[in-house]
Amino acid sequence: MPEGKLVTLRQMPSGQSGKVAQIQGGHGLVNRLSALGVRPGKRITKVSAMLMRGPVTIQLGHTRVAVGFGMANRIIVELQESGNDMS
Repeated sequence: MPEGKLVTLRQMPSGQSGKVAQIQGGHGLVNRLSALGVRPGKRITKVSAMLMRGPVTIQLGHTRVAVGFGMANRIIVELQESGNDMS
């Protein structure tokens, strides 16, 4: 099965879903995001983003989480192909 396009969370369009492919950061960032439920392999949906350098809101299951602009640049997401269920 071909992989979807890889983009940063910041580059994802609002309303788009995908699977976290990797987190580019040190142990502190990885542990902080893991505590929020953001881990490689986890399916997420980008809910919204503020203009400029504001926070990015994502949905993980029934939970919504806001992450900072810098964190969003370090979360690499494999976009969900249209018509392809990633659950």
